[in-house]
Amino acid sequence: MVMRQLSITLSLVALLQNLPAIAQSPVPENTSGVPSDSIQQVTAVKWMTNFSDGKFYPEKLLSRAELASIMVKAFGLNKRQAVSKENLAIPDVPRSHWAFNDIQTVLKTDIMKGYRGNEFFPNQKVTRAEALAIFAQAYGVFQFPDEAVNEILASYPDEKSIPAWARKAIATVATEGFLNTDAQGNISPLKPVTRGDVAYVLSKYLQRQQQQPETPEVPIIPNSPQTP
Repeated sequence: MVMRQLSITLSLVALLQNLPAIAQSPVPENTSGVPSDSIQQVTAVKWMTNFSDGKFYPEKLLSRAELASIMVKAFGLNKRQAVSKENLAIPDVPRSHWAFNDIQTVLKTDIMKGYRGNEFFPNQKVTRAEALAIFAQAYGVFQFPDEAVNEILASYPDEKSIPAWARKAIATVATEGFLNTDAQGNISPLKPVTRGDVAYVLSKYLQRQQQQPETPEVPIIPNSPQTP
């Protein structure tokens, strides 16, 4: 009995000695600046998923293959008529590639483009300008005149760094309220896009869809002429 009590006492002492170390253990945090509810919204509809350990890792960079897969889910691209076209020959994306079908879909629907030699570069990281342009392509790029595009983007401190090919697309995303910036209002178009960046844009798009009012039903009044 005495030995058992001594063992329990020693265990408690060891636990108390380790409390400072336990208290100082790093706790995973969302330091990306992207609201947690944005991440929860896109994972709830399965447009994006957590990793096998249950964490989202919003600061991780996205590859072209990963972005293709996300776009297919978010916009239902696999249901578009163009998908029925014959598969394209993509040298660096064999049929065994995990994103083969999604990559074929984004190419057939012109949401994403290949490079010279019909290569896709599935593992290549994507810049924010590229990701926003791809999102806008799936969403529908507003055909603003150049003057309107310049006016829309003028409020962003780093708007001069936006590539010419992405300006109309980013103006579309900004007009719709889908664009996230840093604390200074910079778009940072040439920086690699993160999972958190894409989650933010998609969450805003999702909110817009959910806010769309349903078409009201016109009540039928007895003995009154009805439009066929």
